[in-house]
Amino acid sequence: MEPGPVKIFTVRDVPRLRYIVELILGEILGLSWEIVTDKRKLGKHPVINYSAEDLNGSFKIYPHGILSEAELKDYKPEISDWKGLPVFFQTPAGSDIPFDIFAASFYLVTRYEEYLDFEPDKFGRFSASQSFAYRNKFLSRPVIDLWTKELVRALLSRFQNMAFKRNLFRSMLTIDLDQPFAYLGKDLFRSLGGLLKDMSHKAGKAGDRYRTVAKGKKDPYDVFDYIFEMVEKNAADVRFFIPAGDSSAHDQNPSVENDDYRKLILRISKKYSVGLHPSFYASDDSALLLKEKQRLQSVLSGDILISRFHYIKIYFPDSYRNLIKAGINEDYSMGYPEEPGFRAGISRPFFFYDLLEDRKSGLRITPFQLMDGTLIQYKGMTPETSVELITGMIDEIQKVGGLFVSIWHNTSLLESPEYEKWRNTFELMLKLQKQ
Repeated sequence: MEPGPVKIFTVRDVPRLRYIVELILGEILGLSWEIVTDKRKLGKHPVINYSAEDLNGSFKIYPHGILSEAELKDYKPEISDWKGLPVFFQTPAGSDIPFDIFAASFYLVTRYEEYLDFEPDKFGRFSASQSFAYRNKFLSRPVIDLWTKELVRALLSRFQNMAFKRNLFRSMLTIDLDQPFAYLGKDLFRSLGGLLKDMSHKAGKAGDRYRTVAKGKKDPYDVFDYIFEMVEKNAADVRFFIPAGDSSAHDQNPSVENDDYRKLILRISKKYSVGLHPSFYASDDSALLLKEKQRLQSVLSGDILISRFHYIKIYFPDSYRNLIKAGINEDYSMGYPEEPGFRAGISRPFFFYDLLEDRKSGLRITPFQLMDGTLIQYKGMTPETSVELITGMIDEIQKVGGLFVSIWHNTSLLESPEYEKWRNTFELMLKLQKQ
């Protein structure tokens, strides 16, 4: 017989509570649940008492208050320890766990702090160093998943017959095509400009450019055969994110009208899932975002449903609202460019919750934890030290049955002595995430 739902008793049935209960109890733990505001309707079910009242036989979580609010407040949470885990929004004596897991998880997963005033970095982004998780040294841990595991143990001590979903570790490789070619894909003006610059400053590059553009030599950034080989060898789940914006100081991709670029896009799309890589300026320009989506769709003759913003440039809530408006239903931008870790405190997909409209959206967010540029450019790590970090990250996610997502660029995997060790790191990561 199908087990009955868990009843959550609360004084007010509000959207914020429904959202986070569905994420934790529904999606992660696989439980059916029902919010009840009338104690007479609790019946003989496991009851989570999310109120200040006392209910015999229930599992009590004293509510912090953030879930019943409509406005945003500049909270300054304090960290304490629970079973070796950092926790905040602590609860008074009498609660079965010492913090409000629903409120704390909501605060992290909605990116509550990014709606408040902050000091943007040089690209206008919310930086990892300003985040609550980074400042309290738990950015490297999927705390929502870890809290949920401990919640299961606590619930079982009260309701021994409860059964929970088993979450299995998964992995996903994602590739951003910021610069698919070194020389190909440029119009005559840009090609001539590049040739003159190479002749003036870069010995040997002018010859390479000429042989590639005029003589058909393989472009040095075209390492896609190698990427395809590694994907197939390791049976990797992969997504490619393709830019379709105009050239700018921050956007180096070719025009989608270029034959070489179109051929590459079609070649990738025949085998793998592809999404839009909105340009630097499209993250806060809904018209530009839609224009770029339509451009890519014209090449593929099909709808584009997934995306990741270039430079990981997200503004809350506007960037995600613009994606929804453009018909995107899944985004892969949730992570920090300068630090590895868990920007939303979680290692699995979740739905975007718009705090200003106070409602759950249909946009699915798939967070990433690791990017090649973070290791190479931002943190200046070696391939050897990167392996240790990657191994630790995969181990952490395996413990909670989460989803490990990495970002790589073709320009980090070039066929040259300089990048040989990074290729080795890439290959080792693919092997590790299969286990």
